[in-house]
Order: sequence, then structure tokens, then C-alpha cells
Amino acid sequence: MIEREAQIIVTEQLHRSPAVAILGPRQVGKTTLAKQVAASWDSDSLYIDLERPSDVARLRDAELFLQEQTHKLIIIDEIQRKPDLFQLLRSVIDERKANGEKCGQFLLLGSAAIELVQGVSETLAGRIAFFDLGPLNILETTSNNSEKLWLRGGFPDSFLASNDRDSFEWRESFIISYLEKDIPALGPRIPSETLRLFWTMLAHNQGQIINKSQIASSLGVSVTTITRYLDLLVDLMLIRPLRPWSGNIKKRLVKSPKYFVRDSGLVHSLLNIVTNNDLAGHPIAGKSWETFIIENILSVLKKGVVPLFYEATGAAEIDLVLEYGSQRRVGIEIKRSLSPKINKGFFSACKDINITDKFLVYAGTENYKYAKDIEVVSPRRILEIIKNFNP
Repeated sequence: MIEREAQIIVTEQLHRSPAVAILGPRQVGKTTLAKQVAASWDSDSLYIDLERPSDVARLRDAELFLQEQTHKLIIIDEIQRKPDLFQLLRSVIDERKANGEKCGQFLLLGSAAIELVQGVSETLAGRIAFFDLGPLNILETTSNNSEKLWLRGGFPDSFLASNDRDSFEWRESFIISYLEKDIPALGPRIPSETLRLFWTMLAHNQGQIINKSQIASSLGVSVTTITRYLDLLVDLMLIRPLRPWSGNIKKRLVKSPKYFVRDSGLVHSLLNIVTNNDLAGHPIAGKSWETFIIENILSVLKKGVVPLFYEATGAAEIDLVLEYGSQRRVGIEIKRSLSPKINKGFFSACKDINITDKFLVYAGTENYKYAKDIEVVSPRRILEIIKNFNP
């Protein structure tokens, strides 16, 4: 079992808040994380899975049942299946708080869904903290070699599979399950073949600005429908939009977001890439590596830091910009190479927007100076730097 760094964060949240919601896609490790937190908690815990009929039956009289579980950390899995519980949880939390239990009452787990987040936020305002759990990152694996994680992605069962073929088959089953079971269960009636094709198109255009009109024409749907598909996959934490930097400068700036499939393993499955040899010769390799590094960096980013990309006329471009308020900007260039070189566009872009800290992430394991103010770092090292960065 891999220990997640998130265990410390969620435990700290529970010490400050009556309830914590862990959100993330299926099979990302929410249940395992919750049980690890419960095992280290200073009171008894109770686990309820709303996908189990027996547990649903226990909540027929949910008010009475929850009132009987005093001084326990109650874990409710797949909470989105019973949104009517939110109002009751508010009452129970307030009652238990009046009896001296201020923190650590409920740990709620759910697939990220707009309705779930809005419902919980509105009903439990001031009583709940949120944590978004993504796939494994480089710091959560033992090796300094990130190739395996890049190929297989960070879903624990995929990463820990006995070989690359088994990992690929797990991801294929995961994709089919989402298309044929999980997404329809949330309400949207979308043909699974259409949504898979759309998902695959996003993988082909990994980390790029997408042409909605072109994709809509290819799928035979409207641009509005494409926007709805995008919103759905973003909501499920399966793809991520990266917004462009915008500000008052004299250059013409790109204004559209870039999109990428958040887990590199899913990118490779959608494109039928099974082994490292398949990946090395594939046109997507460069963009897949870039977005793999970006997603890893964002997994350790502190709250309040804004991730962006910068692109302007004249080839001025920065793969990832991290804004720490108005006084500190980190610029990160990403190269899939063992002997990386920085082009003039990066230097120009850094000057355009006053980048204060510059890093070049490459495929090697050594760390060294590229220039007086630019560090070349390994994937593991950039995560360590950003995780502990204090501007």
C-alpha cells in the first residue's frame, strides 16, 4: 500500500473542521486514504458505503442512526448518491458541536460533481473543508525514475500492476466503466462511443488549445454540446483546463485555455500506447511528458497560487507560470530531453511578465545551473521545490 502525502493534509483539516470532503475520480484511492486517516484518528470510526445496499438500509432512519454514533468519525463513501443527507448532516454537526465535538465528525467521499460540491458548500457552509485527491505523484513513488509513472499514470491499481500490459488492461476497463456506468449514473445521457471519441480527440490534442468547432463537426454535434462534454470531464477531474496569463502588456496574447487529460496513463490508453517503446516513438510523447510534469507540479501546489501558461506573438512562451500574488512569479519550462536547451521565446516571455524564479525541468536526474538565474532540475526536484516554496 502506498502512503499518500494527502493523509497529513486531510488529518490536519479534520482537526480544524467538523467535516472534510475528499473529492476525486473513481479508483484514485479516496477510500484507502480515508481508512488510513481513520486508523490514525484519536476516536473510533464508522465506514458507510452508499453503494452497498446493506449500508443504505442502515440509513433508512438516518437521523436516528447518526445521532447514535456519538464521538465517532463517520466516513460516508459515494456521498453524491444521497444528496438529501446534506441538510441532516448540518443538524447533526451543530448538535454534536453543542455537545463539545467541534472537529473531526464526518469524512465525506465522492466523485467530483458540480451538484455535490454546490450542495455540500451551500448546506454545510462554514462546517466543511474540501480536498481534491488526484492520482499518485512522483513524490509518492519510491524511485527517482519517473518513466513508469509517466507511462502507466497515477491511479494506484494501474501503477502497481505486475506489468505494462496488465496496467493497460486496467485502464481500458476504467475508461469503459466510466463511459458505460459512472457517467450515466450521474444523469447525462451521452452515447458512450461519442464520449470516448471526444475523450480520445482531447488526448490527441493533449495540452493544446482546442478548436471546438472542428471537433463538433467531426462528431456531428453542436459547439454547445462540446462545451458540455468539456465541463463534464473537468467536473469529474478527468481533464484540466489551464488558463492563459493575461495582463496589460503591449504584446498580443493567447486568450483561450489549453486542455489536457490529467492522468498520463489514460492519455496513453486512449491512444493505444502500451509500452515505453510505443510511447517513445509516438507524436504525443513531448506533449504527454509536458502535461505529466505540469499535473505533478499542480498536485503539490499550495492554495492561493494561480497556475497559468504564457503565450504571445513572436514565439514568447512559458509552459507553466505560477503566480504567488503580484510580487512573485515562477516560470517553468519543460523539455523531454537529457540535454535540454532553452529557446529565445522563454527569455523574452520572462522579461514580458517579470518572472522572478526560472526553472527548466528535464528528463534527467541531476540538478545543475543552466545560467545564473535558471536552474535545471529533475521531475522529483521541481516537486520538492514547489511544495516547499515560500515567496
